[in-house]
Formats: sequence, structure tokens, C-alpha cells
Amino acid sequence: MENVESDKDRALGEKAPDPANSIDALDILLVLSSRRRLIGGVTLITLLIGILLVIVLKPSYTAIAIIMPPQQQSSASSLMGQLGSLVSIGGGGGGSFGSSLGMKSQADMYVGILESRTIADALIAKFDLRKEYDRKTAADTRTVLKNQSKFEVAKDGLIHISVTDKDPQRASEMANAYVEKLYGKNADLVVAEASQRKIFFDEQLDSEKRALAAAEDDMRATELKTGIIQLSGQAAVTIRSIAELRAQIQSREVQLQAMRTFATDENPTVSRVQEEIATMRGQLAKLENDEERQEQPGNISLPAGKVPEDTLEYARKLREVKYHETLFDLLSKQFEAARIDQAKSAPIIQVIDHAVPPDKKSGPHRSYILIGALLTGFLFSSLYVLFVYSYHRIEDAPEYERKMQDLRALWRTQRAPR
Repeated sequence: MENVESDKDRALGEKAPDPANSIDALDILLVLSSRRRLIGGVTLITLLIGILLVIVLKPSYTAIAIIMPPQQQSSASSLMGQLGSLVSIGGGGGGSFGSSLGMKSQADMYVGILESRTIADALIAKFDLRKEYDRKTAADTRTVLKNQSKFEVAKDGLIHISVTDKDPQRASEMANAYVEKLYGKNADLVVAEASQRKIFFDEQLDSEKRALAAAEDDMRATELKTGIIQLSGQAAVTIRSIAELRAQIQSREVQLQAMRTFATDENPTVSRVQEEIATMRGQLAKLENDEERQEQPGNISLPAGKVPEDTLEYARKLREVKYHETLFDLLSKQFEAARIDQAKSAPIIQVIDHAVPPDKKSGPHRSYILIGALLTGFLFSSLYVLFVYSYHRIEDAPEYERKMQDLRALWRTQRAPR
């Protein structure tokens, strides 16, 4: 029984805190109170440093300009709308194509342009910011300008352009310069895209013009050779149907080439146009080769295989002329649409609020600096006092002295030459 009780007492003795090695809240207050002059002196010094910073630091001002991005579809979707209306693509309007591409909103796109290196370099050169920011390299100057500029898209879709500078007049001029450079860059991009489409359709139109002239020459030669100047009603209907179908196939192929300049084959609209081309080619082959169409009741069309032999050559030449005429007309409309896009001005960026020189400084916040300096001095000095007190208490413990001797021995052993 005595052994059991002694074991319990020993266990309780191990768990009980040693008052010599523990520090409670009262000890902390006593230690801090004993070194209050040191804590007060350090706190006063940091407060004076904060006051000096408040006096030395120059105030900064933030100017804000608010713009509304163009609320119209992009050039790509506009082009698809024109193509769709001309070749009668069912359910393939420009708006659906734009959404299928997964394009980001107009506001996000314009924020990306504002953050571009081109516009940053333009502002650096205009306001000589390398000298103002005292930076030796252009990269460092861009970094400072990026930190001083802020572009945000509000919930209402408007873009807020904020520029912070020591000079309120320059801050407002820089914010307005961002708007000016954005407008110019947007105009350049729109004109460049329209010019590329105009050149593309211009080349297609010139090629088709030569093909149409060659087809007309062949038809004149055939007229002189066969003496036929007009076909029967059935043959004319057949030729017109084949020519229109071939022209629509070719115009869709031109549309597909234009779409591939900004979309991949995995795009849903591209896949749909490819399927339509394949379907129309099957219809064209059936219209030219199906021998049974002649027996269908009420059908006034005559299959190409049933056209009398003496008019077959003339019918083929006439079909080529009709085909090239229809395709030339479609390409002419495409070319005119691209030319109009190139001639008209870029989408208008509407300025809701021009930046004006702010009359109230945005920084530095003097109260925050003073409070921060005061708290920093007090906390730093208090932690220092507590650390020194704890260090001396631990240093007086025998166990600590033994560990320090072991540590010194280990260091001497490692540094000894081998």
C-alpha cells in the first residue's frame, strides 16, 4: 500500500507545474512594469519616426476615369452574320457563333488592352515617367506604372481607370491618356481586321471574275459550234438548280476559309458548315446522276443525264456560266461588306466620366502611420523585455547549463581537424 501511495505522489509531482519555470499573466505585468522606461522610450522613438515619415512623405492623389465599352458584337460575329444571311444558313446567326466561340466579355478584353505593354510604353514616353519615377530601365518603370494604375470592371459593366500620382494634374492627365490610347489601339485593331477580310475577299473576287470571263468565252464558242442559243424549259430548270447548288457549295467553302482564320475545326459552327457542304455535295451528285428523277410524277426538272445529246455540251457551258455568275454575286456582297467595315470608324468607347484633378489626397494615411509606429514600438520593446527575462530564467536552471555544455562540446568536435 505504501508503494502504491508513493507512486501516486511521484506521478502528481511530475504533472504539477514548477513555479520556478512557469510564467503567468501577473509575472508578465511585473516584468513589463519593471522595464516601463525602456518600453516607453522605444515606443516614443518609433512614434517620432512615424511623425517624421508623415512630414517627409509627399501626399498622393488618385484620379478616376469611367468608360463604357462598345455594346456591339465583335468583327468576327458580325462577319458570320453577314455570311449567314447571304448564303441562308439555317439557325446560324452571328450571335450564336460569337457565343459558341466562348469569347470573354468586351469589358475584360478592353481591360487586357489597357494592361498591355504597348499602352504602358506610350504613357511612359508621353509623361517621361522614367525620369519621374527615377528608374533606369523601361521594365522597372512599367512595374511602377502598373502599381500606380488600376483597372476594374464594375458590376454594371463600366470600366474604372484609376491612376495615383504625387501631382493631381498629372494623375488626371494620365487617366485620360489611358482612354485616348485605348481608343486609338481599338481603332487600329478594327481597321487591321477589316483590311485582312477585304484583302481575302478581294482575291477571291478577282479569281472568280477571271473564271466567269473564261466560262462566258467557252459558252460563246459553243453557241457558234452548235447553233443553240436557248434550251428548253426543262433543261433550263435543271441547269439553274445545279448552278445555284454549286454556287452555294463554293460560297460555303469560302465562308469556311474565312472562319478558320479565327476558329478551329472543333468549333461547333465550323463543324456544322462542313456537314452542310457534305450534304449539298450529295444533293448535287444526285441531281446530276439520278436517272429515276424523270419518272417522278409532277416533277418538271429534267436530270442532266436525260438532256438530249445535241444540247448536252451547250447545257454544260451554260451551267458553268450560271454557276460563276451566282458565285460572283455572292462574293461581291462579301467584298462590299468588308469594304464598308474598313471604311467605317471603330466602335465608339463612350466616356462616362473624364478624369479631373482630385482635390483630396488618397495617401499616405497619416493616422494609420502614427498608430502603426506606436504599436510597433510598444510590441517590439515588450517582446524584447519578455525574451530577455525568459532567457535569464532559463540560463539559471542547472539542466540548461548541462545542455549548453553538451552543445559546445558537439561544436568543438565538429570543428576539430580530422
